[in-house]
Amino acid sequence: MSETADAPKTGAEQHEFSAEVGRLLDLVVHALYSEREIFLRELVANAADATDKRRFEALTDAALALPEKAGIRIVPDKDARLLTISDDGAGMSREELASNLGTIARSGTRAFGQKLDAAKPEDRPSLIGQFGVGFYAAFMVADKVEVISRKPGTDEAWEWSSDGKGAYTLSPATRETPGTDIILHIKSDADEFLDSWRLKSIVRKWADHIAWPITMREKSEDGNTEDKVANEGTALWLKPKSEITEEQYTDFYHHVAHAFDTPYATLHWRAEGTTEFAALLFVPGARPFDFMEQSRESKIHLHVRRMFITDEANLLPAWLRFVQGVVDTEDLPLNVSREMLQSTPVLARIRKAVTKRVVSEIRNRAKPVAEGEADTGFDGFWENFGPVVKEGIWEDSEHRQEIAGFARFRSTHGEGLTTLDAYIGRMKPEQESIYYLTGDNHEALMASPQLEGFRARGIEVLLLSDPVDSFWPERLHSYQDKTLKAVAQAHGDLEKFEAPEEDGEATDLAGLIPALKEALGDTVADVRSTVRLKQSAVVLTSEGGPDLAMQRLMRRSGQAMPSMPPILELNPRHPLIRDLAARQARGESVADFAHVLLDIARVQDGEPLPDAAGFAQRLTGMLVAATGQ
Repeated sequence: MSETADAPKTGAEQHEFSAEVGRLLDLVVHALYSEREIFLRELVANAADATDKRRFEALTDAALALPEKAGIRIVPDKDARLLTISDDGAGMSREELASNLGTIARSGTRAFGQKLDAAKPEDRPSLIGQFGVGFYAAFMVADKVEVISRKPGTDEAWEWSSDGKGAYTLSPATRETPGTDIILHIKSDADEFLDSWRLKSIVRKWADHIAWPITMREKSEDGNTEDKVANEGTALWLKPKSEITEEQYTDFYHHVAHAFDTPYATLHWRAEGTTEFAALLFVPGARPFDFMEQSRESKIHLHVRRMFITDEANLLPAWLRFVQGVVDTEDLPLNVSREMLQSTPVLARIRKAVTKRVVSEIRNRAKPVAEGEADTGFDGFWENFGPVVKEGIWEDSEHRQEIAGFARFRSTHGEGLTTLDAYIGRMKPEQESIYYLTGDNHEALMASPQLEGFRARGIEVLLLSDPVDSFWPERLHSYQDKTLKAVAQAHGDLEKFEAPEEDGEATDLAGLIPALKEALGDTVADVRSTVRLKQSAVVLTSEGGPDLAMQRLMRRSGQAMPSMPPILELNPRHPLIRDLAARQARGESVADFAHVLLDIARVQDGEPLPDAAGFAQRLTGMLVAATGQ
């Protein structure tokens, strides 16, 4: 640091920053933080640290005791375009101002933290700052910053002043009491940060649960000014559960989730051991209106020593993103921005523990309710969030089998929801697979011809109509040693089960099948007879690769989908198929019938027709011929 003789005012000393401040301050102002309002969080955090520091030091030196009404004060002055943040904390000497504010990325708080090693745990204050750059966020909204500070036990005060362009000044100052004032000369494009309501909203968002009272100076109706408390000051998640009412829990849920419903489940616990943290989480009681269109990232609020840091730490996996709440820790190291957390082992342990606790809560609520016990309402929860939870079967190998165990499904067994365990309990003795059918909606699945042969043999089929249902069964593969199998790819399975009494004789299709194959060409992979149909004449199936429902979903999502022709299966007992076999045997052409059969099967399966006009023309011609016109 170099001093110049050309001091800006009497008694002032001008210094150069001891780092490449032009580049570093530009980084802080334009790249380090994504929101300008973050500056207030940083300055309030520093003020809280300084106040905690003084309280800690007063344990061994009564002369350093805090005033009775210690706190943090925010004073906007629109006329002078000044914003002042004041505290009653430990203050800084001339040397500390030069060292802490004159050197980028040096933190007095961090140095002070080294003193804590020998202190008793209960005496250690909660310190937030670690990297010494948060203060410089003030230059995002101010073209000049002044810091007036006085340490307890001395009458001497000093002022630090800078425009953030490479130099700062130090000069003697006066302050009636120990502590620090940070005075921001607000930029012309930052008027919003001179409005009390805007500042209060930032405090509520970022520092609502700081232990020290944060007051905001406001004008009253009579034109006078008064200081009003802007933060709640009570971290609900750190209070014992016995001291919190259900109403308080619900109110806090409304605040943190911006919701109006009553939470389905409240999880409040403190983890101790290798990694310590407190958590207060909520499972919503209702699904948000635009839930499926929202980001897939978890938005749990991460706090460090009561200070809100970010809601983008992904403390829960994407398939639990509907869970709301707060996690607060003193163990987590942060990177310089505090918004872009490093992937630290501590954070990984917190994520694992929080996920395990939430999964355990869901699993317990999914257990069957004994007679006389209150219904947990799990089916309602599943209707709201089941489509998202099932994403975990696809992407979470650690919890895949556990999720499958409590997941709920609709099936051909009845109107309600079932579990895989209940399905297995109803399986036929010779049944080796759990059969499922995927599609766009439950009603269409119930009417699908794919189910006819399974229904006739009394074989239950899961009916899966959520988009993710086209993906997870393949990833799960099996459950309780039972393989999951799509009915459309279960060719040959039905022959293993006793067939019901059939209506009519099966027609020999030895001649018809080659004729249909020739007419359809490469639009189908095969044409064959099937026992899966009872009422319908035809059905589409596939073998190997994605089934037809998966192919449709991938095409709708814009993904490149190679052409995979389906298999056309024929019901040899259906009157239409018998008639076509007879026509072919007489030497008549069945080419037009072949294309109509394929289109009928497509319509039944929810497939769009590639040539709707051609289908209409062929069908019209057949109707004309049938009526003799």
